[in-house]
Amino acid sequence: MKYQIMMGILFTLLAKRKVSAGELAAKFDCSVRSIYRYVEELILANIPIDIARGANGGIYISDAFKLPKGFMSREEYSRTLSAMQAMLSETKDAVLKSALEKVSAQVKTERKDDSVSGHILVDSGTWGDERKFSEKLSLIERATNDRIALEIDYVARSGERTKRVILPHLLVYKQNIWYVYAFCRLRGEFRLFKIGRMRSIVETEEIFERLPFSREDVPLSFWKLWENEVDACFEIAPEALFFAEEWLGVENVREENGRFFADVTLPDDESLIGTILSAGAGLTVLAPHELRERVRREAERIIQNYAK
Repeated sequence: MKYQIMMGILFTLLAKRKVSAGELAAKFDCSVRSIYRYVEELILANIPIDIARGANGGIYISDAFKLPKGFMSREEYSRTLSAMQAMLSETKDAVLKSALEKVSAQVKTERKDDSVSGHILVDSGTWGDERKFSEKLSLIERATNDRIALEIDYVARSGERTKRVILPHLLVYKQNIWYVYAFCRLRGEFRLFKIGRMRSIVETEEIFERLPFSREDVPLSFWKLWENEVDACFEIAPEALFFAEEWLGVENVREENGRFFADVTLPDDESLIGTILSAGAGLTVLAPHELRERVRREAERIIQNYAK
């Protein structure tokens, strides 16, 4: 983590050239004292960083500085450029674009006869709305950086639609889906909001003070958020194998004598039965019996609807 933060500080300085220790501390979720310690280590590594004290002070780097030759391998440069290009394709962030241009220029300086291009394309929007999703993601990214409170029209998984004010603190990208970790004024606590469920987002004129939280507070094990859970066993037909691996996790699917099974703990919510049925005959509940019966009853109800 230490060297990741140091790298982040360096690239931030390459993009902005001057930044405050407080801004870096907020960006990398650490203390101002730690920022100064990391900066001192960068200085010891012969990177021309200076620290100016006072009201107009800050941490800055020479405009003439470029990354030293051999700073990263060709593969490391390629991966860095790919990740930055993927993020830029969605956020359109000016600072990130500036950093990308600087890193690209560094690559050209070191390897004039080689071209390094990205091989990663990230598009988290659904088919047909990539422009609208990109705009939403860019707005939230800007609000997170600038501490702007947002008013959102949000549709929960249950279908409940509410308007609420949130204080965005952290963007989260998990399993190809973008979320924002924000303090919710309506519920009075931090919550994880799926950006794709926001029907509208409006910037308010309020600039908020960041609230204390640690990365460990962010609920990344999403299934553990639910009060009701069920331990389920499935048999998976070959035609539903891709669906099961994507939904249940490839690590939870096993093969026994040419047949596929999965044992998982799932949130027992209003969407569970529908998700199981969406696989059609390709997914069979083996246990528990109560879940199997619920799926059977819902399937019979669907049949009755089409028998009319």
